[in-house]
Amino acid sequence: MPAELLSHGEKQRLEIGMLVAQAPDLLLVDEPVAGLTDEETENVGNLLLTLAENHSIIVIEHDMEFVRQIARKVTVLHQGSVLCEGNMDEVQANPQVIAVYLGEPEDSDD
Repeated sequence: MPAELLSHGEKQRLEIGMLVAQAPDLLLVDEPVAGLTDEETENVGNLLLTLAENHSIIVIEHDMEFVRQIARKVTVLHQGSVLCEGNMDEVQANPQVIAVYLGEPEDSDD
């Protein structure tokens, strides 16, 4: 089937497949689920999890549910520097991450 007839999610998986066909040790994937349906997002996540068995993968993504599905380690960058690193629960609970990305004060006197 010509690629032009594929759905957006199928095209994303095709692009990942084209990367893997080059036999890299490291896959760098930028926002692989942007614009995908929930089902397509899950399919791409499952594909990346399978590939992670034999490849190192770095994913840049803003969809936190997707990140939760695939990530072993999460690194949050802010203004070009590492702000926080850890598992998803640690990162989401980090006061600096909350302050920077949700606009809440770091040192509140509540």
